[in-house]
Amino acid sequence: MSTAPIRVNRAPVLTLWAAVVAERLGHAPDTALSLASAVAGTAARAKARRLGLAEEHEAAAPKEGRPAPRRTVRLLGREIPLAEGPEGPLAAEPDGRPAKPGAVRAYVARAFGERLPEVRAAMEDLAARFEPEELNRIGFRLYEAFRPEVPPDVSGWGARAALHLERIRAAAD
Repeated sequence: MSTAPIRVNRAPVLTLWAAVVAERLGHAPDTALSLASAVAGTAARAKARRLGLAEEHEAAAPKEGRPAPRRTVRLLGREIPLAEGPEGPLAAEPDGRPAKPGAVRAYVARAFGERLPEVRAAMEDLAARFEPEELNRIGFRLYEAFRPEVPPDVSGWGARAALHLERIRAAAD
C-alpha cells in the first residue's frame, strides 16, 4: 500500500464515495454505482451553473412511451429517481431508462487504476464509523473534507489534484 497521493479529479472521487455510502445504506453494488453516478452528475451540473458554463433549466422530461420514475432515493442530499433495471432498481437517466452501472464501474476503475482497492478500503473504513442514516446525512461534508484540493492557479474543468488517503482516514476526526 502506497502513501503517495493519487492524481485524480473530483468527479470520480465523489462517484466512488457516493457508491460506498449507498452500499452502506444497503443498496446492491450495481444500484449503488448507478446512484453514485447520478449524485456526481448533479454536483457537476450545479458547479457548471455556478461557473456560468451552463444555464438553469428544467430537468429533462421522460421521452414519450417511457413512464416517469415514481420512486426516489435520497443520497448525500440529492433525490435520485429510480427505474427498474434487469437486476433490480437503478438510478433513472433523464429519459427514464435505467442507468448502466458497468460504465460507472469502468469509469472509476480508469480514474484510480491500481490504487482503486486501497482508496475504496479507506472510504469503506470511514463509512463504517457512522450509522447509515447519519452517514447519508453528513456524507457530503465528509467528502468535502477529503476531496482533492484544486490549486487556485489551476484552471479548467476536471483538473487533477492530489487525493491523500490520510485525509480520507481523518475526515471523521
